[in-house]
Amino acid sequence: MTDLQTEQRETYLTGYAEILAGVADTGRRPTRDELEGRRLSGEQAAESGQSLRTLVRLHLDATRTSWPGGAEGTSGAAPGTTDSVLAAVAQAVDAFAEGYERAQRLAVRQEEAARREFIDDLLYGRSDLGRLAERAERFGLVLSQAHAVAVAQGPTAYDDTDPVTRIVETALISRFGDRRILITTKNGQLVCIAPGDADDILAFFAKQAYAATDGGRVAVGRPRTGAGGVVHSYEEALSTLELADRLELDEPVVRAADMLVYPVLARDRQAMSDLVLSVLGPLREARGGAEPLLETLEVYFDSGCTAAEAARRLSLSVRALTYRLDRIHQLTGADPADPVHRYTLQTAVIGSRLLDWPAQEI
Repeated sequence: MTDLQTEQRETYLTGYAEILAGVADTGRRPTRDELEGRRLSGEQAAESGQSLRTLVRLHLDATRTSWPGGAEGTSGAAPGTTDSVLAAVAQAVDAFAEGYERAQRLAVRQEEAARREFIDDLLYGRSDLGRLAERAERFGLVLSQAHAVAVAQGPTAYDDTDPVTRIVETALISRFGDRRILITTKNGQLVCIAPGDADDILAFFAKQAYAATDGGRVAVGRPRTGAGGVVHSYEEALSTLELADRLELDEPVVRAADMLVYPVLARDRQAMSDLVLSVLGPLREARGGAEPLLETLEVYFDSGCTAAEAARRLSLSVRALTYRLDRIHQLTGADPADPVHRYTLQTAVIGSRLLDWPAQEI
């Protein structure tokens, strides 16, 4: 037996031989205090990182060595001694293992709580930034480097124990291994924090999340440096998700870098409201209201101002589409086919989606 094994035996087997001796002498069962002592020893072993398998073997070795009457057995032992001792061994080892597992469960809960607290502080920008950077190292992030955040939203809310979360996390780890990636959940959404230059990781996350969430949408924030950079990238991804919903975009993956114009347009709400009402307000006079003609403009612009393609997407004849465009021209005074008018109309259409007009009064 090595010195380490000897030390383990002295530390975690204290009182074990005495239990067996007491059971052999009287045939009694181990007392509650004795079993609780075994549990406490198991907890201590788990907290010090010892192997449960090794410690169970040490218990069995100690059982053989401390067997009442010697290792060769007893010829004059009272009836039932062997059964009593074996039952005591089972109870003592079971209590030890129970304590070991209890300590492990507690350690896991504490780790999960620390991880959740760190994520909350990281994504909300709370806590001292220097301390936050130190804690980040524990979870595989180096906040002095740039990071980008992707957020996936599905039809239901997800948490860290959800199968969807596990599927996406397993796929990323299998593909990229330990590349300073953090997968978590926040407010029912999947969140991936990756190095700012690792666009392949974020693209793969988006692909896996889209599949796992049964067609959800993923938004990717721009890379930012520092602990505050993670917050900004996360908030940018959230804003991009919201914009994509309001604009009713079909794309499953949207990037903040590709949508910078929209926050600019929405920044001055009053100016945008004035533009929408002055340019598109007259469409409310059309039969059926403004929405059909507004949809026509949106599809026409999305089709590259190609009448045949727009008509196909709207399930209209080209003639019917042309009639609608002419009607828009009559009502608004702006010709969708004219390059100068087109920019004003298209900006107003974008503004109407951002403001949810005409469903909402502005």
